[in-house]
Amino acid sequence: MGRFEGIDEFEQDLNGKDLRIGIAMSRFNLDVSEGLLGGCTAELKRLGVRAADMQIVTVPGALELPLALQAMAQSGRFDALVALGCVIRGETYHFEIVSNESARGITDVQLATGTPIANGVLTTEDDDQALARMVQKGGEAGQAAVEMANLQKFIRK
Repeated sequence: MGRFEGIDEFEQDLNGKDLRIGIAMSRFNLDVSEGLLGGCTAELKRLGVRAADMQIVTVPGALELPLALQAMAQSGRFDALVALGCVIRGETYHFEIVSNESARGITDVQLATGTPIANGVLTTEDDDQALARMVQKGGEAGQAAVEMANLQKFIRK
């Protein structure tokens, strides 16, 4: 029972059993992206998502993630999606463009399709920050995907 007696309340549900999760991963900064992927898939498995119920696609960089996610969402094959990648600040304005437009695109796809997308794209100042955060951020993205898939099912029931 929730905190509010008599009111139907969604409580965090991290049970991944029978959920289908799609993962789109950027290959730019590949070592970090693979660290994010390892953290994400390990957490999804821990939450009960079967490896057979996961699909991974890769794209060149963070700006290509929204299009891949859109195709995955429109397929109707997934309960939730995860975006993984890493944008590391450089000496030019390009960092802001890639970070902002990638995040905007991911949000736009999520809102347009109604498919939850966990944004696991790291934006860091340097390689050390990215390496230190990749496994945890990947796991958090996996958790968010499962929770949001279950929330959508709760709302639609």
